[in-house]
Amino acid sequence: MPDFSQYSDLAVNFFLLYGIKFLVAILILLVGLWVIKRINNFIYKLMVRKNVDESLRPFLKNIIGIALQILLLIIVIGQIGIEMTSFIAVLGSIGLAIGLALQGSLSNFAGGVLILTIKPFRVGDYIEAQGQGGTVKIINIFNTVLKTADNKTIYMPNGPLASSVVINYTVEPTRRVELLYTVSVDNNIGQVRQILQDLIHADDRVLPEPAPAIVVTTFAEHALTISARVWVKKEDYWDFFWSMNEKAKAAFERNNIAMPVPKREMIATK
Repeated sequence: MPDFSQYSDLAVNFFLLYGIKFLVAILILLVGLWVIKRINNFIYKLMVRKNVDESLRPFLKNIIGIALQILLLIIVIGQIGIEMTSFIAVLGSIGLAIGLALQGSLSNFAGGVLILTIKPFRVGDYIEAQGQGGTVKIINIFNTVLKTADNKTIYMPNGPLASSVVINYTVEPTRRVELLYTVSVDNNIGQVRQILQDLIHADDRVLPEPAPAIVVTTFAEHALTISARVWVKKEDYWDFFWSMNEKAKAAFERNNIAMPVPKREMIATK
């Protein structure tokens, strides 16, 4: 009969040597993940109380969470007894391979860091970039989410976004509204200007400074274009724009302001 006692002794010694370490490592991993989750939630609430920029909160929370998880992984591996030098070398090789395979994603990551650091826009701003426009809803580390006026969702990669021209319509508290009206050259310019001035002065949304300006921008054979340039608060821009056009149309009709009608020459043929 074979003697299995020596194998049982080896199994017991192996369990005593590595099994307990492995169980302790699992316990450390579970407890560590629970603690990291609590720390992350606490840090996020602290950022809310300290009024940290809304676009930075998810980014900082994710970075802190990843750093703590890496630290926890190192502690768990050390508890098992794996040589850390070899592990770090393997981890570096894996990181290099992943970096080469995900060059585009790394570009988006770098763009996200730049956007969150330089802050050309924030959550809630209305921007135009890369031929798209919308309100910024989320700034992720790899992409930025926009919501259009007709409720479409646009996901823009942060790499191209960080290196492109971005127009931010919300960053300033006021905006200039330019209203263009094309009327016939037969009208009295002074009368048209006075009608527009009366409409502008009667609207409380118009800011006194900078002062409104009414100028003739183009002059053609049959028509001229008058530009009314006024400043309003950014939140009043579109309401003022729409209502002013409607009021101007009604006022022109009441005062018999003629619209341009192109003249066509009739050539008689025999």
